[in-house]
Amino acid sequence: MALSRRFLILAEGSFGPLSSKTANACIRYVPDEVAAVLDSAAAGRTAQEVLGFGGTIPVVADFSSGMMHRPNALLIGIAPAGGQFPDAWRSIVSEALRAGLDVWSGLHTMLGDDPEFAALAAAAGATIRDLRRAPAGLEVAAGRIRDIDATIVLTVGTDCNIGKMTAQLQVQSSVRQLGHRVNFAATGQTGILVEGRGIAVDAVIADFIAGAAESLTIEAAEGADIVLVEGQGSLIHPAYSGVTLGLMHGALPHAMVLCAQPSRTTIHRNPWVPIPSLSEMIRLYEAAMEPLRSSPVIAIALNTFDLDDREARKAIERVRAETGLPATDPVRYEPLVIAEAIAAIHVDRLAERAV
Repeated sequence: MALSRRFLILAEGSFGPLSSKTANACIRYVPDEVAAVLDSAAAGRTAQEVLGFGGTIPVVADFSSGMMHRPNALLIGIAPAGGQFPDAWRSIVSEALRAGLDVWSGLHTMLGDDPEFAALAAAAGATIRDLRRAPAGLEVAAGRIRDIDATIVLTVGTDCNIGKMTAQLQVQSSVRQLGHRVNFAATGQTGILVEGRGIAVDAVIADFIAGAAESLTIEAAEGADIVLVEGQGSLIHPAYSGVTLGLMHGALPHAMVLCAQPSRTTIHRNPWVPIPSLSEMIRLYEAAMEPLRSSPVIAIALNTFDLDDREARKAIERVRAETGLPATDPVRYEPLVIAEAIAAIHVDRLAERAV
């Protein structure tokens, strides 16, 4: 993917810490590629003021104001439940295509298949990039990962939208600083946007989810000692558990990092589903993996964005005491303790193979 991307991020009415996942990841990990964010509700502010990071990236009220910042692409900045395209945004996407901007989308709705958008793109020489479009030729999983040498670590969660991708991206540089070659395997549209490659497994036909996970993990293992696989959903999520299990069984991780939000007690948008204790979640994940590969949970990554510093540190200490595992918020604090746990698993595997 080109390094000269300069995005106007479309997040109209939705720009915020929880409501614009794709926009937020782009601003956090590739800020130099963001020209501005379009959201009339937050116009006049900066990304820093809205999210707590992002510096002086401006928020603008409309498309014409966004064009003043010289973007060359429009990015759909939200990842709503179901991944459907908001019909109210048609006029903005059409205007962007007429102006010759490429359009990047991680929605389940394939914008490239829309006749109106396709015609506008062709007329202007623009490209529509649907990040969730599944590649052709996927196969079912066959346990091929058992033949690779790299250590595979998967993030799993107590819920969806809880920081599984962010935890891996935060930990990646720390693992590298410990002297290991490490690659990130993106399994969702936002991770693909940041990494430049991957497969959005939630857009894959069910029989091929594990096969897609297997394929992208093997690809990421080339030239790597450690592969950090981006997790999806949760085993107890009533909507997304199928994707979670398919990803687990396809990637066959040697270890898992459990992601949780201390203040969240029920599944997002499903208050009838209580979230069990972390000890119980660890048991569930390890039991689900055991028939295929022993895969312990080795660390806890917490999302404490809605807690003050004192409460966040108390939550981390409670989790360490409950689970006996290293724990931290890898965004708010130094992620080294998680990186060290990952490195230790890799070193142990090397020692076992040497015997």
